[in-house]
Amino acid sequence: MKILLTGATGYIGQRLLPVLIEQGHHVVCCTRDLHRFQAPESLRSQISVIEVDFLKEETLDSIPSDIDAAYFLMHSMSSSQDYQEMELRMAKNFKKSIQATDCEQVIYLSGIVNDDSLSPHLASRKAVEDELSAGDFHLTTLRAAIIIGSGSASFEIIRDLVEKLPIMIAPRWLETRCQPIGIRDVISFLTRVLGHRAAYDGHFDIAGPDVLTYKEMLLGYAQARGLKRYIISVPVMTPRLSSYWLYFVTSTSYKLAMSLVDSMKVEVIAKTNDLAEELGIEPMSYADALELTLQKIEQNQVLSSWKDSRISGRFRLEPSEFLQVPDYGCLKDHRSMQMQDVNKTKDKLWRIGGRTGWYYADGLWRIRGFVDKLFGGVG
Repeated sequence: MKILLTGATGYIGQRLLPVLIEQGHHVVCCTRDLHRFQAPESLRSQISVIEVDFLKEETLDSIPSDIDAAYFLMHSMSSSQDYQEMELRMAKNFKKSIQATDCEQVIYLSGIVNDDSLSPHLASRKAVEDELSAGDFHLTTLRAAIIIGSGSASFEIIRDLVEKLPIMIAPRWLETRCQPIGIRDVISFLTRVLGHRAAYDGHFDIAGPDVLTYKEMLLGYAQARGLKRYIISVPVMTPRLSSYWLYFVTSTSYKLAMSLVDSMKVEVIAKTNDLAEELGIEPMSYADALELTLQKIEQNQVLSSWKDSRISGRFRLEPSEFLQVPDYGCLKDHRSMQMQDVNKTKDKLWRIGGRTGWYYADGLWRIRGFVDKLFGGVG
């Protein structure tokens, strides 16, 4: 099959791509910036890469018409406060462009919907689902809650909190229940539902077997790591204070923290369905998902991270496009430098920071990171 993959540079997309190729599909990868898409040479023969931005309708002409199926894996939750409007606009442009192709099925990864209470984040996901369901194609929606995997936003927040805080003074929403699922199971559902006609025009909750509070998930991680941790829930933390708590302790951005806090106050439990049985999937427990995730981290086999995606197309401006070099009354002195192999240079760049440190004045860089976080940066 010829498959259109949106969000190809995102956390899910990077993990889904090699599995689709292994199954023999040809994948058309959508990215906002061709320079940011990197795939191993072994995969290049089975993929096509196109530069499109679903927030800009004029960029969508490059989508081929002969695709058989498509994955909608885009969101804008951490890019701006108007992410709901942005996500709906992406869905409308996606629907319009896909309807002009031969696409039979669209697969959308969404969030579990609580019918009694919807956070702005989940309400946006539901609005996108409603928009896509009006298209001239068969929509299959998979709804997941917390995804546990190396590099996932949810897991990295859990990891940061437990690793950094022996004692947590935490908000009351840590008592909210949810039903996590391992990333490996998510990929299994995404691939096996492809072409599965019984799943056409339907929505399905996908989750692991364990229903846990966020507090139990934190303590479960501590147990898996052999750490003693104490959590004290207090009722006085406002959503804003809770967001700052996540922002200063974890690697998440403040905007993403705000959206997550709103969602974590709402219980998300999967509704029973037969999809897992039909597809031959037995979702792993939270403990097993944690164990597998920690093994991947220890082996340095983190395939993708939630930070990989370029969330908002509004930040695509390249400074070089606006530079103008004067040519009147100027002496032009042109010099060139021989470049080494880019792949060799990359290793030196990726080692900067973290355990390696910087090439000069490590202490000053740590202070710079702290100041950056105070003013809304990632540190």
